[in-house]
Amino acid sequence: MNANTSMQEKVGSGAVGDTQEYVTLTVAGQWFGIPVLDVQDVLGPRPVAHIPLADKVVAGSINLRGRIVTVIDMRKRLGLPPRDDDDPGMNIVVEQGGNLYSLRIDAVGEVLEADESNYDRNPATIDPMWRDFSNGIYRLENQLLIILDVEKLLERDN
Repeated sequence: MNANTSMQEKVGSGAVGDTQEYVTLTVAGQWFGIPVLDVQDVLGPRPVAHIPLADKVVAGSINLRGRIVTVIDMRKRLGLPPRDDDDPGMNIVVEQGGNLYSLRIDAVGEVLEADESNYDRNPATIDPMWRDFSNGIYRLENQLLIILDVEKLLERDN
């Protein structure tokens, strides 16, 4: 996408169909989206306190304005290689069942308004584990935006 192409042009004009808004993020070079209404907060790097005997996808916890927030390492959750120790990542805070969770990611992008005409169900070629966490994809210019289902990401039996 060059400087003269707006994000709106990239995903469609939205004039024909409905649109949805997503916070975009990257994890290990893969582009994902989370519905804007699921996002409570976006945080920069934070010190993470280790939680003994926690599930392997739990990176620890952070304190957010007096509330303890469980940090989920999205690289581990999605079966991707670990990040460099020097890279603290960023955090997208979501709420599930009255609890706050921080999804530790590599980078936060922008809010993208995606035209529903570009939406497809998960293709057969998507990683089976990702299929469990995804609500579908948007086919954009030269790339796919995988839409994450926050509720499924936070289920313990996955």
